[in-house]
Amino acid sequence: MYNQKILSRRDFMKITALATAGAASVIRSRPAVAQDKGQRPTQADAVTVLNPQNRVPLSFIIDDSTCLVNMAHFGIPHFATAWPDRYKQDWKSLPREIPDSFVRKFGQWCHEHNVKGKYSIVPYPACVGWLDRCLPGWSQKELDDSLKLVRELMLPDWDIHPEMISHTWVINTKTGRPYPEQTGYYIENAGWSQDKSADELADYMAYALRILKNVGLPCEGITTPGGFGGQNRVNLAKATLQSCRDVFNAEIPHYFRDLFTDDQSVAPLVQYASGLDGDDPKCVVSIIGCTGDWFGGWDGLNPGSVDKFITEDLKSGRLPQVIDKGEPAILVCHWPGQYFNGEEIGFNIFKEVVKRIHARYDNLLWMKNSEISRYWAAKELTKIEKQGGRITFNAPFATTRFTVRTQTNSTTPPKLIAGRKPIQLGRVNRPLQLQSQTWHADGGDVTVCFDLPKGKSTLDI
Repeated sequence: MYNQKILSRRDFMKITALATAGAASVIRSRPAVAQDKGQRPTQADAVTVLNPQNRVPLSFIIDDSTCLVNMAHFGIPHFATAWPDRYKQDWKSLPREIPDSFVRKFGQWCHEHNVKGKYSIVPYPACVGWLDRCLPGWSQKELDDSLKLVRELMLPDWDIHPEMISHTWVINTKTGRPYPEQTGYYIENAGWSQDKSADELADYMAYALRILKNVGLPCEGITTPGGFGGQNRVNLAKATLQSCRDVFNAEIPHYFRDLFTDDQSVAPLVQYASGLDGDDPKCVVSIIGCTGDWFGGWDGLNPGSVDKFITEDLKSGRLPQVIDKGEPAILVCHWPGQYFNGEEIGFNIFKEVVKRIHARYDNLLWMKNSEISRYWAAKELTKIEKQGGRITFNAPFATTRFTVRTQTNSTTPPKLIAGRKPIQLGRVNRPLQLQSQTWHADGGDVTVCFDLPKGKSTLDI
């Protein structure tokens, strides 16, 4: 059914990257184009960098979310204008608003269950209004309260991404207005982004990022709507790196573009690393989802299935496939499908998914996309040398819960100097008790978990 069993994360679009076809239910996506990894340091074969705390990262990606506006209600008529033979949904029957009461209910439940991830805030949602100016159809107080809720409730546990500017029509950044041509090429999901330079894409991304900066929402990453940049991946990655650094001074920019549901790796891709030995190291990280939206669909009209994620007997489904490989399991959904027109079908499916995966596994760690990106950058870009019983780390980027394993014949407790500061390490009896500044011995292996600072650290085993 799917080309090479690979899904783009926007599986509701059946457009080509050049928008030569309209949209339907499934996208045919090409494999991710090989991109320049950039610099890579030497790492001693005798030292293995494990997952943080030797656990499997989990994260939840939410697309098409914003303040108040139901992107399905307001977006479908734009898509239908671009592709008149498609999008036959009765969009007028969909609610125009996804209320803050649902945001609060969702955010509080996730916080209580330690769920973390990425939450989009579309800056100019379906051209309804600007989040840093006014939102026609809602009072200024309603908009201000909605933004305040995102800052206070969501921001601690969720990365905030713009999903370009409008998620529908491409905006002329010189005028702030949509281009006059109402064709598929000028839908953000489609063709316009495929032939632009890195500088042009960075200008477009920076425009979106500045709107969120104006309303006090920091961003370290970008989410691409639909097929945005799908045939222009080199420039997409470079533009993310450039724009997030320019607007927010983000140390490790990241972006969400792809998801894979077959057996290929969904580990993050650390790309375009440079300056690792200097004062201004750079890289950008591609975060890869591992599921389709099997919750409630992009428009809140197609109920999903818990069993596609993990079956009732806890033995099968997509998530066990990924978790058992030890790779980050990053689930993907769309906000209208979580709300599901007030029925909350997608949200209820998600709650059951969380219940089942924690019933099967006790080695999971919920993380924001930015936390996963930072860890993977440190994992791949830290120079690691081992001489005798001493391991030396030269890290261009700091991260928490950095976890390494090596062999030793010594019974002496390991000693850590992080930067120039001696760190007291506590011994734990089981691997799952590992947390920052602890170690565990298992036969001839020793595993150490510590907060890795930027610069030089040494570990004596």
